[in-house]
Amino acid sequence: MYQQLSKIARKFMKEATLFKVGFNLSPMYRRSTARITSVSDDLHTVTIRIPLSYKNRNYVGSIFGGSLFASVDPIPMIQLMYILKEEYIVWDKSAHIQFKRPAREAMFASFEFTKEEIEDIIQKVKENKEVEHLKKTLITNKSGDTVFCEVTKTIYIADKEFFKNKRKN
Repeated sequence: MYQQLSKIARKFMKEATLFKVGFNLSPMYRRSTARITSVSDDLHTVTIRIPLSYKNRNYVGSIFGGSLFASVDPIPMIQLMYILKEEYIVWDKSAHIQFKRPAREAMFASFEFTKEEIEDIIQKVKENKEVEHLKKTLITNKSGDTVFCEVTKTIYIADKEFFKNKRKN
């Protein structure tokens, strides 16, 4: 459903705007309490803010770990889907979350894919037909000098034709 709505909306707004508005209006993402604050025009950089509120405060007064994870979970995969377009299959394969300290204030995260990183992914897919790419996200305070949580995602990327043939077998 989201992909069909996205295709229609792309006719009326820039992809970066669609990415931000789509996430911020999506019920699945709104429940995390996070909001996307900015998206670069090339979609290579996305930033979010996770407020501390009654909706995500846990028993000891910090942001519930599930809210922190839900805030960062979907972004790298969908960001990569937008960047690589429809020529590739992109899936989340696994995630690891490591809590460093309690989050008792608003948290922030930035998701960045460099041009070199994208070129490397494309080259590896051309050579191997499928790859697993590790993407680390740090959840920090506003100044970015203290890490409260680290999330490492394994993202699967494959050539679309290869993936279709692989599923047939």
